[in-house]
Amino acid sequence: MVESSGGGPGDGAAEVLDRPLPEGVRKRVVQIVSDGFGGLTVAELPAQLRQYARFAPNRRVKFAGNAMAAAVESDTLFRQRIGERFREAHPELAGALDTGAPPPAADPLDVAAAAYVLRPTGWVKLVAAAGEEALRADAERADEESRAELERLREQLAEARGHTKAETERLRAELESARKDADSLHRKLRAALSDVKRGEAALRKLHAEMETLRAEGHAQVSAAESETRRLKARLGEAEAALEATRRAAREGRSVEDMRVRLLLDTVLDAAQGLRRELALPPISVRPAETVDAVEPGRMTPKDIAARALSENDPAILDQLLALPQAHLVVDGYNVTKTGYPQMPLEKQRLRLLGQLSQLAAQTGAEVTCVFDGAELAAPVLLAPPRGVRVLFSKPGVTADELIRQLVRAEPPGRPVIVASTDREVADGIAKAGARPVASAVLLKRLS
Repeated sequence: MVESSGGGPGDGAAEVLDRPLPEGVRKRVVQIVSDGFGGLTVAELPAQLRQYARFAPNRRVKFAGNAMAAAVESDTLFRQRIGERFREAHPELAGALDTGAPPPAADPLDVAAAAYVLRPTGWVKLVAAAGEEALRADAERADEESRAELERLREQLAEARGHTKAETERLRAELESARKDADSLHRKLRAALSDVKRGEAALRKLHAEMETLRAEGHAQVSAAESETRRLKARLGEAEAALEATRRAAREGRSVEDMRVRLLLDTVLDAAQGLRRELALPPISVRPAETVDAVEPGRMTPKDIAARALSENDPAILDQLLALPQAHLVVDGYNVTKTGYPQMPLEKQRLRLLGQLSQLAAQTGAEVTCVFDGAELAAPVLLAPPRGVRVLFSKPGVTADELIRQLVRAEPPGRPVIVASTDREVADGIAKAGARPVASAVLLKRLS
């Protein structure tokens, strides 16, 4: 509810508007405020409207309409100043409102907006009458629009009915023609279906014959493929057997040739060594030399017995390695763990291999060092020293088994010396014709 306050003839300050200001009246009030806005100084404007002082009237209505309506309603002094500007601009309408007789030809909304700003006696009735008049005008306008719309719809309905009737007649004619075409097509379709059925029967017969022929062909092809596979398998087996036979013959002949050649070299070297050791003269033995006697300066059996070496004497290893084509096989970890077990395995291997390299250079013997590969987490990156063959046993094979394989691979008669403290290894290689030597003896010789 809005209380009015203001001044002028027939002051209507006591009158109260008991309903919201009609929207049409409100728009006219905002326009009156906007028109009188430009005639006021900035100081005469309310604080909330001073920012719009330099706006053009249209922009002022657009952006400050709500603020101006609120200022007119709440600020009595501002409303009186706007009323004075309105009186100056429209003296006839203002005078008529003061006398209580608004012009009959005036727009009710303009009259109500002017009465709301000027607040003459009876202004509330004028605002209410303007609102009712606006509602009646809206209702009449809506009624006229509804009647016009109804008339337009009736015309459209009549036009649609005529169009529908013509379309119906056309569709009936088309439907009749379509029925005739459908009957003709049905007859043709039945004839075509009969032809299709006869064709399907012939096709099924052909399919059956083709399936029979295909099955017979598949059976023949399968039989031929089976026979081909069997022949290929037999041919592959024959070729594999032939290749295995050839390979076995080549390998056997190669290994045997190698063993015979090595044994022959051993015998020749031994014979030459005996000839040098015995210092045999180039002439043949004379009969007198066959007589058994003790000559001055010759060793007696007692002297020879006195020269025998102990099993723990490192010199015995030098005598063995001095034999022709001697092959020294070393049980690597057995030797290192006997001599220096506190060192890491890598340093044990390096120390032993370095010493064996020196021994091979001194004696000229073939030296093979065998390590157990089961203790390795990864392949060993090791460059074997000069004169020493380094071997690691495969997974599932111990170093002892590898040593026995090496001894068995040598031809009978070749001097093979195995350095190991393992009694099982010593017994096994002794049966194969090799000479076991304790690891301590090798360590003494190396040191």
